[in-house]
Amino acid sequence: MNLREKYNIPHDAVITIAGTVGVGKSTMTHALAEALDFRTSLEKVDTNPYLDKFYKDFERWSFHLQVYFLAERFKEQKRIFEYGGGFIQDRSIYEDTGIFAKMHHEKGTMTPTDYETYRNLFDAMVMTPYFPHPHLLVYLEGTLDDVVDRIKERGRPMEQETPIAYWEEMHGRYENWINSFNSCPILRININDYDLVDENTSIEPILEKIGHFINHSRY
Repeated sequence: MNLREKYNIPHDAVITIAGTVGVGKSTMTHALAEALDFRTSLEKVDTNPYLDKFYKDFERWSFHLQVYFLAERFKEQKRIFEYGGGFIQDRSIYEDTGIFAKMHHEKGTMTPTDYETYRNLFDAMVMTPYFPHPHLLVYLEGTLDDVVDRIKERGRPMEQETPIAYWEEMHGRYENWINSFNSCPILRININDYDLVDENTSIEPILEKIGHFINHSRY
């Protein structure tokens, strides 16, 4: 019996991993995909035509960037379900509107008109009965100190130069977002409760929780 069957996880399940920068979304995505023999759906940044422009001029390009992300994630979500499921997703379509577009609007780097247009697009595309929502969203959470420590450990230059205040704000925004999220069932996992790098056995308790949540949260 394989691990997917052992923990009664459907072969066509679509599981999305969410959480702020530094919590280990990519590590969790690959570990779950390997354990379940699922495919991965990873965020593509290399082909994004707006990203470099955006970092140079937030106000001019924030709307373009968010619309691009919305379109790409929407197409990817349709592809996953048309394929028949069996995917682990690194980051959800919901975080763009619930966190990033909202942040640009509140900070004044996206105009009220652009934000309203973006929200209308999002609602028309995603918040409908026809959009295929994931079977489960796994939210990786930890304290601000835990997150900052992990960001320091992985040592990415751009992240090291980012002020702590930014990570504090993102941490708070993610917590506010997940506390009001209701588009699909949520499994919250503390990043201190497992170690997927040095302890491969840590994945099985997570699989057990995922199987339980999927089978008791279907609607």
